Amino acid sequence: MSGSKGNNKGFWNRYAKLYDFEINHTSKAAYTEMYRLMSLRLTKEMDVLEIATGTGLISINIAPFVHSVAATDFSPKMIDTAKKKMVPANLQFSVQDATELTFEKNAFDAVIISNALHIMPDPDKVMANISRVLKTNGLLIAPNFTHGHITDSTWNLNAKILKLIGFETYAKWTPEEYVAFIGKHGFEVERWHVLKAAFPLVYLEAHKR
Repeated sequence: MSGSKGNNKGFWNRYAKLYDFEINHTSKAAYTEMYRLMSLRLTKEMDVLEIATGTGLISINIAPFVHSVAATDFSPKMIDTAKKKMVPANLQFSVQDATELTFEKNAFDAVIISNALHIMPDPDKVMANISRVLKTNGLLIAPNFTHGHITDSTWNLNAKILKLIGFETYAKWTPEEYVAFIGKHGFEVERWHVLKAAFPLVYLEAHKR
């Protein structure tokens, strides 16, 4: 399910300096496991696109395992923060809107989009762009927080507070609904399971039909 369209770029620009601290504080173990799982599927021959890279945590960690990484985010401040890190030579950052990617058709062997589809106003359009730039039988790695099944009052209060400061959640999936969402966009889901993080995190791998 998707909510009303909007733009939360201001929030992510403000949040850029705190992003790494928050991930390390709430979800470090889950992200470490994601890096490990990704390294098992990626190869030195692959050209990889990461969408919604944030401060480049994933791209920097997976760059040694692949031929090249193009890492994008719609927040200029996130990309500025990422570029200040020790960036591998085969990794390039750029500011791009996930619904209007400038890359050519079939440009990548793998696409990674992590914990982002639920906070994008038009996830269907994002998936269409992913399908366009990914080669047939290409690999999609799309971990995502799923909280559609959480009814706890504390979570609902936290969600309201986050919305007040500019954090928007446009889609609210259960794990099963999220897997179905990926499948309906022309992808065959190969494997998925839930990792323990700040919120239930579905780690998912699929290939483009």
